[in-house]
Amino acid sequence: MILTAKNLTVKFKNGYKGIQNMNFRIGNGIYGLLGENGAGKTTLMRVLTTILIPTSGQIMFENIPYAEKNFGTIQKKIGYLPQELNLYPNLTVQETLMYLGSMSGIEKKTCEKRVQYYLKRTGLEEHKQKKNRQLSGGMKRRVGLVQALLNEPELLIVDEPTTGLDPEERVRIRRLLVDFSKDRTVLFSTHVVEDLAATTDQILVMKKGKLEYAGYASNLITETKGKLWNYCTESEKEAEELENKFKVTAKQITEEGIRLKILSDEKPFAGTKPAEITLEDAYIYLNNRLEK
Repeated sequence: MILTAKNLTVKFKNGYKGIQNMNFRIGNGIYGLLGENGAGKTTLMRVLTTILIPTSGQIMFENIPYAEKNFGTIQKKIGYLPQELNLYPNLTVQETLMYLGSMSGIEKKTCEKRVQYYLKRTGLEEHKQKKNRQLSGGMKRRVGLVQALLNEPELLIVDEPTTGLDPEERVRIRRLLVDFSKDRTVLFSTHVVEDLAATTDQILVMKKGKLEYAGYASNLITETKGKLWNYCTESEKEAEELENKFKVTAKQITEEGIRLKILSDEKPFAGTKPAEITLEDAYIYLNNRLEK
């Protein structure tokens, strides 16, 4: 599956551009969409799922153009987990999923098998007879993910899939997304860089409606080498002064003292040493560079 966007722009009635002249191409595999709040991630996902029509630009799903006459065909190929998902409060988890599957035109026996499989993969099997009103926020997110998977879409779009999940559940969901992406396309947004780093090396970074980076996370990390420095001090006052003077990405209290990670294009001062760089560090460096 190949999805291509050219010169994609979304302009709202108040003049604000949610997406500005975006170009990208994604194929099979899993892609992480990263950006701060207001970057345009959800707007992009709403466009790709045909919920929102762009102001200008072109999107191609394989050889099918995004046009209203084709939306029915495209929607059958897409699964979507939005940030906000309303579930019928008095239905059980299993009833909800069977109902949503039937609404998608999935044959009953096929739907039963898929519901059972994905309930097990998401850790919801023992909760399938609970009513939706009894579910925690994290459980509702997982029910939402199962509904997005039921039609086994060619393109799965998930907005913040691990919100409200504990660490074990997050690992389970990340593993499911990776497995699902082997012969399909998965695009997921997150503000948890750890989830992205543990799931994929292919990322899209948005800022203020613009696509600022599209490529491999490992390349972004490589580009940041020599820009991050470790420094340790026993003085809280010195640490505070350094935080005011430099961009500090991490502060940790250790037995040796206060350990800081400092962003700087060159060695900031004597005593600093090159630091090992994570994707989070590279992302912060990219954002910092864009703000200058």
